[in-house]
Amino acid sequence: MSDEYIRIENLTFQYADTVAPALQEINLTIEKGEYVAILGSCGAGKTTLCLTFNGIVPLMQMGEMSGLVWVDGMNTIEHEVREMARVVGMVFDNPEFQLSQMSVEEEIALGLESRGIPREEMIERISTVLDIVGLAGYEQRSPLALSGGQQQRLAIAAALAIYPDILVLDEPTSNLDPIGKQEVFDVCAQLNRERGTTIIIAEHEVEVMALYADRIFVLSEGRIILGGTPKEVFSQVEILQSNGLRVPQVTELTHILHTAMGKWDDEYPVTLVEASEMIENRWKEKADA
Repeated sequence: MSDEYIRIENLTFQYADTVAPALQEINLTIEKGEYVAILGSCGAGKTTLCLTFNGIVPLMQMGEMSGLVWVDGMNTIEHEVREMARVVGMVFDNPEFQLSQMSVEEEIALGLESRGIPREEMIERISTVLDIVGLAGYEQRSPLALSGGQQQRLAIAAALAIYPDILVLDEPTSNLDPIGKQEVFDVCAQLNRERGTTIIIAEHEVEVMALYADRIFVLSEGRIILGGTPKEVFSQVEILQSNGLRVPQVTELTHILHTAMGKWDDEYPVTLVEASEMIENRWKEKADA
């Protein structure tokens, strides 16, 4: 319990204009420094769950909530969103909706100014976060002149400038090309690995989540239907596919072989390296038999 950083207890939330809850009886914990992925088809509740981590749900969304969300010892319904933003940085799926200033430098400064950060410290933070996301030297560039991947990295930089301990990203690569997607994933992995930032990401790129995530939660109709390590979750191929979700290609291939040739292991490989090792071990077992 000492490392527990986020705790959600019996959380149910229903928007005012809907007939069914967006979230139902959610229970989960996240430890400090974890990389957690949230998977689910469209309408599963991923965005609503992401918005609970800093109190936007329910404080800024009309609806009815029961249950509790604790973040770094704070009950989110007892703290304003701007206060939670000191701990939780948010990045949404379309960076253009978050970018409003004339230059990259001004974009990052906007959030710092609203918090009364002294000018000298602002300059230092801007330089630091731009270096982290690989945009050093872009200070005077217009955000609108950046590529999609660069815009998303700028949105991440603006969130990081507040020095949050938690970074929540809601489908941050949905509008990006493959290069832009990789740029965002690389930055998130770097933040998690080198700075210990807790990453919570709602994403559809299952191969990447298999590679980086410590744990995965799968939502369906507002409920958590699976939770565990990438191996534990992606090994449930039929459950995932029945809910309209992909699994990593190597996992799907192993499932096909498993069905055709008999059971290999309780858990399937989720990366190419794991698949190669499993196949090699399998052939050695046959050779030694």
